[in-house]
Amino acid sequence: MKKMNNIVLISAASILGFSACSGPAKKTAPVMPPTPVNITEASVAPAVYYDKYPATVVALNQVELRSQVSGFITGIFFKEGEVVQKGKTLYEIDRRKYEAAYLQAQANVASARATFERAKKDDDRYQRLADQDAVARQILDNAKATLETSRSQLAAAEANMAAVRTDLDYSLIKAPFTGRIGISQVKLGAQVSPGTTLLNTISSENPIAVDFVVTENDIPRFAEMQGKGNGNDTTFRLQLSDGTQYVHAGKILAIDRGVDNQTGTIRVRIEFNNPDDKLKDGMSCVLRVLNAQSGDRVIIPYKAITEQMGEYFVFVAKDSVAAQQKVHLGPRLADKIVIMDGVQAGDKIIIEGFQRLRDGGKIQIGIPAAPQGAAEKK
Repeated sequence: MKKMNNIVLISAASILGFSACSGPAKKTAPVMPPTPVNITEASVAPAVYYDKYPATVVALNQVELRSQVSGFITGIFFKEGEVVQKGKTLYEIDRRKYEAAYLQAQANVASARATFERAKKDDDRYQRLADQDAVARQILDNAKATLETSRSQLAAAEANMAAVRTDLDYSLIKAPFTGRIGISQVKLGAQVSPGTTLLNTISSENPIAVDFVVTENDIPRFAEMQGKGNGNDTTFRLQLSDGTQYVHAGKILAIDRGVDNQTGTIRVRIEFNNPDDKLKDGMSCVLRVLNAQSGDRVIIPYKAITEQMGEYFVFVAKDSVAAQQKVHLGPRLADKIVIMDGVQAGDKIIIEGFQRLRDGGKIQIGIPAAPQGAAEKK
């Protein structure tokens, strides 16, 4: 009997021990509290933005000055870097031999003209006598031949005088148009050769142009702009190399005749007024072209954007849940960014606290302020 009681006691203790061990395993995991976040509403606002292209300032008219006759520089009649007017004499090449040659040519013309006049009178006289059968036909023929020879000699003398006169004119090198002249490449006394010696360069300044290249896919866009701009709108703006904005607007002057088959690009030229001579030939700049998609667009703070594997997302607050939504970005506007699609106006965008969120996570609007003591410790 005593043994039986011990067995009952042991069984009861085992049951109690098993119950004690299995009890805690049935408890559920603790529920995570909602994540505190701050939100803002996506809004629609005017978004004006520009496409940027590297560009180069070019003069609309530029000429390298070279001599067309040989000789020594005997005169320089300008100040380097100044604006010279069309027709102003810039350089003089020793003119003495050209003046002498011109005087000789003039004398040759005078002699040839006198011979021609005499031959013409003889021809007229023999023609009258021939009409009266008072002279042999051969004499008349000789007179006409002499006349034609003297006519040709006069023409040759006049042509030579014109050529010599041209050389004399070329000994004075003049400005072909009004523009700014550069630093002289030759000094007084330097010898120059026809067509090879560079004397200087002159270029126009106002108006001036900016060249840049676009892909062949953009040709229809710029062709549509051509002829529409008047230089007073905001379609074309220029940013100078120091970051400042050029005050004058531009307009399309020309689109090149063809596409470069090596690069698939075409050159476009924009004309700008340059009254203050701020744009210089050869300067580097950035041309800003108004994007056709400018207008009223959905805009949110840029700090709300997250990137994952090259794609962009935002968290949108829907009641007490955060929904992750993929978005396509437009241009950035200071601390905001244009959203092309993925977000609608009025959506509540989470801008703070989303770093700890997952899609579908619970949220609590309003991030609690840090305790004062904690702020002081920092």
